[in-house]
Amino acid sequence: MLLFLSEYLSQFYSGFHVFQYLTLRAILGVMTALGIALLVGPVMIRHLSFRQIGQVVRQDGPESHFTKKGTPTMGGSLILVAIAISTLLWADLGNRYVWVVLLVTLLFGVIGFVDDYIKLVRQDAKGLISRYKYFWQSVVGGGAAAFLYFSATVPAETTLIVPFFKEILIPLGGWYLLLTYLVIVGSSNAVNLTDGLDGLAIMPTVMVGAALGLFAYVSGHAEFSRYLQIPFVPGSGELTIFCAAMVGAGLGFLWFNTYPAQVFMGDVGALALGAALGVVAVIVRQELVLLIMGGVFVVETLSVMIQVASYKLRGKRVFLMAPIHHHYELKGWPEPRIIVRFWIITVFLVLIGLATLKIR
Repeated sequence: MLLFLSEYLSQFYSGFHVFQYLTLRAILGVMTALGIALLVGPVMIRHLSFRQIGQVVRQDGPESHFTKKGTPTMGGSLILVAIAISTLLWADLGNRYVWVVLLVTLLFGVIGFVDDYIKLVRQDAKGLISRYKYFWQSVVGGGAAAFLYFSATVPAETTLIVPFFKEILIPLGGWYLLLTYLVIVGSSNAVNLTDGLDGLAIMPTVMVGAALGLFAYVSGHAEFSRYLQIPFVPGSGELTIFCAAMVGAGLGFLWFNTYPAQVFMGDVGALALGAALGVVAVIVRQELVLLIMGGVFVVETLSVMIQVASYKLRGKRVFLMAPIHHHYELKGWPEPRIIVRFWIITVFLVLIGLATLKIR
């Protein structure tokens, strides 16, 4: 929105041309989303508390979680508001990728909102029935996959890149639809499973989102992409603004979500942020790198799958409790120790992901 305004004003004063630079708009995007989150956060927390929309604690969970009962939830709405406003202000609204990412994020947020509403307002612990949740996730994820596939203009948009191997480029053809669907829906649910401790999910999301923003920047720049020998995806550079907004909104939310949390993001935030990471990774052709950088999300998801499979097949549990962060809680690790160590692991994994830009 402001980009169009700056283009108009540059006719009268050339200084407004500075807003054409992605880097400046990305910085402004971070600052705008962060500012919105910090300003709106206290108001939203008071509103959620007044409405008594508080956390429901599992009776079979760690005893340390009983003190969290009643903590305002659905704070992920704050993240989505900050991301949406910042993106609409600073991104090029004529770019199709911006609208795809924004719509997927908000629609997954709506799915999460309905789930949270049923759990917290209607007091139905089951929330949105799983088959309905996955159905709507599939509709949105599949719709995004179809749009990206049929609107692709260059082969690079549907080619799978294998990290660390510059010669391995796999044209996906119709398999692109399945891969994109799995990445978006899988990433969404993986972040949701990770969101179980104060700040555990949001900081890795911020770090992975920032790294994907860098990938978007170089993928959308013809010279940088050629130098780094990664596919040039025209227009993908604008996703840098979205990723910047996600970083700012995430940091603003962390201000209130850090241990001990004043608010939890709920499914409305976790499902949306996971889907956002997935669709950005697909567009910039870094699905496998997302798997590396989001290793914490992957392990959390695998721990649940292993636990369920083991119990059904053997009648025994592998972990004291799944997802795996609860396993470490029951082993006696203090919550802050688990959170910070998972953050450190994510820093390491993100650095490996970024190394794929040069080690090829």
